[in-house]
Amino acid sequence: MVKIDKFQRAPLVLAVAAASTIAPPVFAQVETNSVSSPQSQQIEEVMVQGRLRDSAEMLVSERLDEEVVMDILGSEMIGRVGDSTVAAALRRVSGLSLVSDKFVYVRGLGERYSSTTLNGATVPSPDLTRNVIPLDIFPTSVVDSLAVQKSYSVDQAATFGGGNVDIRTKGIPDQLIYSIEMGSGFNSETSGGVLSYEGGDDDAFGTDDGTRAMPAELQAALQRFKGSLGINDIRNTLLAEGNEYATPQEEIAAAEALNRGLALNLNRDIAIEEESSDPDYDFKGSVGNRFYFGDDWELGFLAGGSYKSKWREEETLKRSYGFPDERTDTRNKSTYSVDISGNLNLGLRYAGEHEITTTSLYLRNTDDETAIRDYFNENRQISDGRGFREYTIKYEERDLLLHQVKGSHSVGPATKALFGGLLDWVPEELVLDWHYSDSTAATDIPNEVSVNADTLTDANGEVESSSVSVGGNSAGFRFTDLEDEVINYGWAATLPLEFSYSTLELSGGFARTEKGRTYRETQFRLGALGVAEPGSLGGTLEQVFGDEQITDPDNDYVFDRAGADNQSYVAATLTDAVFGKVDWTLNETWRVSAGARWEDYNQVALDWNPYGYTIDDPQIPMDQEVLENSTFAEDAVYPALSLTYMGSLWAETFQLRFGASKTAVRPDLREITDAIYIDPITDEQIKGNPDARPSEISNFDIRAEWFFSNGDNLTVSTYYKDIADPIEFFELASSDTNVAREIINAESGKITGLEIEGLKVLGFLGETMDSFFLQGNLTVQDSELVAGSEADAPTNPVREMTGASEYVVNMLVGFDSPDGNHSATLGYNVFGERLYLAGRNGAPDAFEQPFHSLDLTYSWYPTSEMTIKAKLQNLLDESIEIERSDVIVFEEKPGSSFALSAQYKF
Repeated sequence: MVKIDKFQRAPLVLAVAAASTIAPPVFAQVETNSVSSPQSQQIEEVMVQGRLRDSAEMLVSERLDEEVVMDILGSEMIGRVGDSTVAAALRRVSGLSLVSDKFVYVRGLGERYSSTTLNGATVPSPDLTRNVIPLDIFPTSVVDSLAVQKSYSVDQAATFGGGNVDIRTKGIPDQLIYSIEMGSGFNSETSGGVLSYEGGDDDAFGTDDGTRAMPAELQAALQRFKGSLGINDIRNTLLAEGNEYATPQEEIAAAEALNRGLALNLNRDIAIEEESSDPDYDFKGSVGNRFYFGDDWELGFLAGGSYKSKWREEETLKRSYGFPDERTDTRNKSTYSVDISGNLNLGLRYAGEHEITTTSLYLRNTDDETAIRDYFNENRQISDGRGFREYTIKYEERDLLLHQVKGSHSVGPATKALFGGLLDWVPEELVLDWHYSDSTAATDIPNEVSVNADTLTDANGEVESSSVSVGGNSAGFRFTDLEDEVINYGWAATLPLEFSYSTLELSGGFARTEKGRTYRETQFRLGALGVAEPGSLGGTLEQVFGDEQITDPDNDYVFDRAGADNQSYVAATLTDAVFGKVDWTLNETWRVSAGARWEDYNQVALDWNPYGYTIDDPQIPMDQEVLENSTFAEDAVYPALSLTYMGSLWAETFQLRFGASKTAVRPDLREITDAIYIDPITDEQIKGNPDARPSEISNFDIRAEWFFSNGDNLTVSTYYKDIADPIEFFELASSDTNVAREIINAESGKITGLEIEGLKVLGFLGETMDSFFLQGNLTVQDSELVAGSEADAPTNPVREMTGASEYVVNMLVGFDSPDGNHSATLGYNVFGERLYLAGRNGAPDAFEQPFHSLDLTYSWYPTSEMTIKAKLQNLLDESIEIERSDVIVFEEKPGSSFALSAQYKF
């Protein structure tokens, strides 16, 4: 094992940066995405095997060569801090904060203002109503690095607000490698029994075996009865089919019998019970190699897979800010999660001049939730001694399947010789890159069950007894399917020109993105209008909705299709883009990059009624005005300019960057439709707005970077964003039991911020401390949103932007033992108070409170091939809290987690 001291680390960083500058963009090394010279390969091996402070230093190496403001989070650092998903890892980057454990806010701007790509290509989203990609579906095991671009460049899509996150998957290795990892763990909140029910035989693999699927009998009935399964609808169809009955009573009796018979086809094996939970399980494996044929040909591959399962128990408590002691909402939820991934990379290279690589990636993320919710509202308060209960079962499977093909070509000496001089006129410096990506995201939620019940409670609101509610909506059974497909392809050409005192790089290209989405929701309701024995409604759910109970003629059970006819929808977008850029460097001191991008954007979103069978009730709206309001189109030019000074001010390497650009953020999928629909995740009413228009954003950035000879570094950035017509959700008038929001364009918004980040080796405190380093970043920002005239009576017409924090702090203390056998990292993250919900008509705003996250990871390397890792997360056992008018209106304890794993890597 090679050892390096603190005086060698800075040259290593600079050498790696230099290597990344001059190396062609070809096959990846084991830990990087680029092939370097033999010298840089040795450097990288020293960095990996040294296991000192290299993972932190590599965060800044690549961005030295970028003309834009960019932060890089490498797999080494991700592994050090122990984050298991891309979403969790990104909160370590300056200016980024994590919302709902899945969405990333960049520089105070919400998820709609941030974009995500995979190896530079647009990918689809499994989110049911939005384009935004939940980043918790990506495991860090497939990631080589995460590149967060914070200032705009014209080779990126113009839908650039806070920034773009590019997830770079692991590349093809230089030689034979294989890795096996096994681990287990637990969470402090998940101990003892968990809520569960009878599922399917394939639940351990994160997929339903058909147990929850919509029965074929119900699908046939929906066609036969034209989507309406009520008793009168069935009766009318039976008569229309020519059936004859002696009396009207016989007609109704036949329809009732058929109606109840259809209800029996539902999967009603929904008794919620308590069972013991298993510990977390985590398995990963990969293998790769590269083969050489002669002097010019190389062929390589990398294959990998992972499996992870865990149980989590959560208790959330909500309170009404006006009546916190009388109106509460408590939910106990158990979730069994399964994550599966598989990847296969292939690559072919010829003479270092031509390269074609393919990437195939499959991700599955499944959550099986069982919950019991007890709540009180304005209709029943705690002091009344009566309340409400809701039983829910939700099985959600999210899948992402992606295939990418990329190529890079130049006409060098080998190529010219191969064609016998026919291509001698082509400059050897000209490089042509192209890509094609076809990916599909799907979300399947079969047989989502919701049962309403009434409770009798004591003086403290504790439930003493419960029984299923009488009425037409005693139980709901929902089936949801989403498919989102994206095809993305394009090319870019780059021609560098050398002059005496300067270099000039000309580049340009084309990109096309086609996106199509289908969302289908079918909901049934099964209600007990009355029962002969009221006490029977207090049995288990399986008993209350059992065959005998439903078919008993003395009971009045009714079954029908429920929900509005506009819950399903189809949507599509088409974007064509052309860009050009000039990059000029003078005396290796000044660098100017300027370019522009033209985009032609088209969008359509239509309500879809899968059960529309008549002209009066069509599947897709036929009204001309409705169709016009369902489409949106625009084309515009988006410029970008950056200026960089490179010198040695105060440090061996110094860079000062300035960037300015104009970008846009467009309305999301259904937001341009004039429809009111129920958000399937939050159950909130959402009102679309056909007059919604894109937000135009003016971006300005200044960044100064210092890299010192002893390995320390310091970065100071400031930024300003001016947003015209920002797209925001505003609360609508509603009751205490319903929440409604609408999408509008506010008048204006602006964000001003400062980022400070750095790495400091602690050897100056003494020889003992030479094994420690401190890395951290601080973001301080101020945001302002002017609601404008379109907002419906906001309490504060001028306020901060939703989700924006005044500060975000990340700190890492790292330890690498002198013998290279041990390493440890203590990570701390906290965000400032941020707006969660803006009030209306004098109602106060709601703010999410700071969450102090403290994580510890320890690694032991008994041999050069083996790693034993232990990680502790949320050591402070912090709670998620939302405060409104000095009342904690939401509280949840995620608990502390412990995991232990062993890896063998050769």
